Amino acid sequence: MGQAGAVVALTAVRREYGSGEGRVAALDGVTVEFAPGTFTAIMGPSGSGKSTLLQCAAGLDRVDEGRVQLAGVDPSGMSETALTKLRRERIGFVFQSFNLLPTLTARQNVELPLRLAGRPPRPDQVAQVLAELGLAERAGHLPGELSGGQQQRVAIARALVTRPQVLFADEPTGALDSRTSRDVLALLRRIVAEHGQTIIMVTHDPVAASYAGRVVFLADGRVVDELADPTVEAVAARMAGLESRHDTEQDVAEQGAAC
Repeated sequence: MGQAGAVVALTAVRREYGSGEGRVAALDGVTVEFAPGTFTAIMGPSGSGKSTLLQCAAGLDRVDEGRVQLAGVDPSGMSETALTKLRRERIGFVFQSFNLLPTLTARQNVELPLRLAGRPPRPDQVAQVLAELGLAERAGHLPGELSGGQQQRVAIARALVTRPQVLFADEPTGALDSRTSRDVLALLRRIVAEHGQTIIMVTHDPVAASYAGRVVFLADGRVVDELADPTVEAVAARMAGLESRHDTEQDVAEQGAAC
């Protein structure tokens, strides 16, 4: 699929941090596309560039080289005001920490993105999203009165209420127990299947990645592998190979530095 059909596309993207001899390329010539209505997991060893890829793809961080296409536009030439408007109206975010406002009810937390965008929430629209995520009976509850899984579903409802073109999820089940994690991941997969939502998820967990339709593997800031229709075993095997290579390269680098 060419870029014209991709919701998100990165082309030869490079992102560096630091300066002088300490300068490090977090992303080193990354080219990857995400088609509409797909669920993609991003995986790799620690320091492989997963979070940087998500931040650059979402317009949260600017690239040093290359091009990003996000929801049909190139964020590199946009002002911060325009970027904020783009993220608010066309992009959804879900993080490991639920980031709910504790003094607002579930319904009010879900309404918040619409209010911030200057769009009066329609009660039927908010009620529909809450119902789809199994929260109809919890709409009037404060976050402190909800379980962790319910709080994360409120966060997902909040991200989806604007009907974004793409939902970015950064370790969305990292703070949940295994059973609750499976429920949330099954929910994300259902949203993709039933509503054609595009989801890009960073995770370190092979079980979480197995719920996606595709896994993209990073190592040392580069895309090194992909896996379609992943199983837990296949993802774990690929990750074990990458971790082993990463550890070997680290040992070689340390030995070279000691000489």
